[in-house]
Amino acid sequence: MILSQLAFLMIFVYSMSQFALPVYSALIFLSVIVVIYIVNRPDNPSYKLSWAILILVVPIVGGVLYLVFGGKKIPKALRKEMVTSSNVNAPFLIQDPAVLNQIRHMDPQIFKQINYLWRNCYFPVYKNTQTEYFAIGEAKFEAMKRELKKAERYIFVEYFIVKQGLMWDSIQEILVEKVKEGVDVRLIYDDFGSTDLPRDFASRMNALGIKTFIFNPLKPLLAILMNNRDHRKICVIDGKVGFVGGINLSDEYINVVERFGHWKDTAVMIKGEAVWSLTVMFLTFYNYLSKENEDILQFKNTDFPDYITDGFVQPYSDSPTDEEQVGETVHMNIINLSKRYVYIMTPYLIIGYEMQKALITAAKNGIDVRLMVPHIPDKWYVHAITKSNYEQLIKGGVRIFEYEPGFMHAKTLVADDEAAIIGTTNMDFRSYYMHFECGILFIESKVISDLKNDFLQTQKQCIEITMEDCLRVPTLRRWGRAILNLFSAIL
Repeated sequence: MILSQLAFLMIFVYSMSQFALPVYSALIFLSVIVVIYIVNRPDNPSYKLSWAILILVVPIVGGVLYLVFGGKKIPKALRKEMVTSSNVNAPFLIQDPAVLNQIRHMDPQIFKQINYLWRNCYFPVYKNTQTEYFAIGEAKFEAMKRELKKAERYIFVEYFIVKQGLMWDSIQEILVEKVKEGVDVRLIYDDFGSTDLPRDFASRMNALGIKTFIFNPLKPLLAILMNNRDHRKICVIDGKVGFVGGINLSDEYINVVERFGHWKDTAVMIKGEAVWSLTVMFLTFYNYLSKENEDILQFKNTDFPDYITDGFVQPYSDSPTDEEQVGETVHMNIINLSKRYVYIMTPYLIIGYEMQKALITAAKNGIDVRLMVPHIPDKWYVHAITKSNYEQLIKGGVRIFEYEPGFMHAKTLVADDEAAIIGTTNMDFRSYYMHFECGILFIESKVISDLKNDFLQTQKQCIEITMEDCLRVPTLRRWGRAILNLFSAIL
């Protein structure tokens, strides 16, 4: 229905321009004005370039297309509620100054990254938190079931994709049992990510006692605001246990079904004080969707054992409702601050000039920079754009590995045996600028060595891409990738 409406609009606009000179002139004028507007916006240069090229190639309809699909079209209600909610909840996230001072004296460079997330995004860094890294979806699934069964007060589940099958059915069975025990169970899922669910899925969950809300429901309207998705993957249990990572609630993530070969993904479980930030993230979203105004403090857990400190843990989220590109900035900061190595797993490598330059500059400075991406793609055109970046990166000294058994879906970064990120942010424009994302930064944690070892072990199953591989690509295919790359920021 959306495509039909788009086709009708384009045909109507084109027809009017052919039969009425004033209309044609007005459309051309509109496109020029829109290009001027785009160039002067504080957006990513690659995003601006993609739209400017599209509009100049088809000036009659280009301006209209931007007005319909361009920009960060956050629903006004969502922007207002999320900004208000964030301001209200910020005092709930209180930074212990002693922890900050300890990091400042330990490593002034790492302190810059920690301080950025606290001063600009209001997410504290914690100690007194245990961590456990999962190198594959199956391990996270088993741990999640085990911890869900222990729930006594509440369970909060927020995922981009929920799909019926072994994984979800097993989790749903536990959630229903917990509802019967009096546990407060809540579920948020993204409508676009979970399109395979039945239309009455949310009402069925609510009937079972699972308080369920759909983020940004899809509507068959041309002006649909569907670019901004809830791409987060969060599970919080009693404020004591939290899960974050790339793994959704669908069977391909635990290799029960095969879609694009073997599915490689990662996640992390935290226990302790840092779970409070994940709790606030979820409840902020839940209050917006439910139109409730619950006292978030009632969900705070303070009954923690004295965990053996596993370094420093700093959960954070990224929102398109503000002008702060948290996910991209965190990635960039760690790359720029690295001293010995940076190892990155990402399913997509759709990056702008600044990120490409940061990776190449690090490599030229003698940093061991390695990127791990899929060998079997889930979207051919996205993989083509990923490959279009290979030549420049390899020429600059970056090493690139494709995961030969299948699809690499992990979103991780580890550097210098000192810092690591595990989260939901892909290295692409949608994650950096359009989606709601989350992640956890680890400093001096055992997660860092676990992630590094996992990267090096997984590398043994990869194909390293060489400059010779890039140069052997047929000319026509190279041109196709180059053309796609022109529009990479808006795909």
